[in-house]
Parts: sequence; structure tokens; C-alpha cells
Amino acid sequence: MRDRIHIPLEVEKIYAIVETGGKQYKVAPKQTVEVDYLNIPEGDTVELDKVLFVSDNEDTLIGNPTIEGAKVIATSLGEIMGDKIIVFKYKHKVRYRKKTGHRQIYTRLSINEIVKPGE
Repeated sequence: MRDRIHIPLEVEKIYAIVETGGKQYKVAPKQTVEVDYLNIPEGDTVELDKVLFVSDNEDTLIGNPTIEGAKVIATSLGEIMGDKIIVFKYKHKVRYRKKTGHRQIYTRLSINEIVKPGE
């Protein structure tokens, strides 16, 4: 049987862990990620400089707490709204019912490249 999928043996798999909005995200080039709202217009580039970890085939860099000189360059793909969350408050015996909803705003980023320190 012939293999229908060609997977090259030497593939550079670089990834990083970055912090933005108080949360940590594992990112790789050509990946899209949804982070908490950043006030960036669609199409602009953003540099995420709080890089905690960078790894590729050759070496691994661990920050203390961040890696100086490392950054992740991404392009904003615009704002999106998350799923609606229903908040229902209820107190029995007193006819108290309150129903509200919330939709969080996220910024979708496309990761362009990961820059290690000294590059």
C-alpha cells in the first residue's frame, strides 16, 4: 500500500508559551489564537514580549520568569464575541428571579513568527 500522506522527517517544530491578559497560551507559527480583548485594529501587528518558554528541535529556553529579548509577532484578525453565558439569580420563597447574560469580547491573533533572543 502506498502512503498517501507525505510527512518530512526534519520538520522544525518551534513553539512558545506567552502570557497576555493574565493567561498563558501555547502558540506556534501559522496558528490562530483567541486572547482577551486587546485594543488593536484589524490588520495591525502586535509583539507579545512576555515569553515564558521557547522550544524547537535544537534547544529549549526557560524564562525566569520571562525570556529577555524573545518575542512573538502576531497579526490581529479582528474582534470576536464569545458564547453567551446566562447568569440566573434565584432566591426561593421570596419570588426573586433575575436573568442576565454576558458575552466576552476576544481578539483573534494570527501568529507570524517566534523570535528567540539574539536573532
